[in-house]
Amino acid sequence: MNTRSPSPPSLPEWLHEGARVFDPGTDREAIVQFIGEWEDPNTRRRYRRAVFLRPERGGREWVVENPGVLREAPGR
Repeated sequence: MNTRSPSPPSLPEWLHEGARVFDPGTDREAIVQFIGEWEDPNTRRRYRRAVFLRPERGGREWVVENPGVLREAPGR
């Protein structure tokens, strides 16, 4: 019996610390600060590849549990 949990899908090349991304869930662009484990304080569920984001011009940071929803921000 295989008790290993399946590996999460690979992240796209453009999704890395410092990348500009578009979060459709909040309808805004942000900078990736960190990609790593995060535990939702309400559900206590752990996410192995959560993406920590901050607005480009400052403001409140947020976490996206599923990096698959993020899109590469258009270049300037």
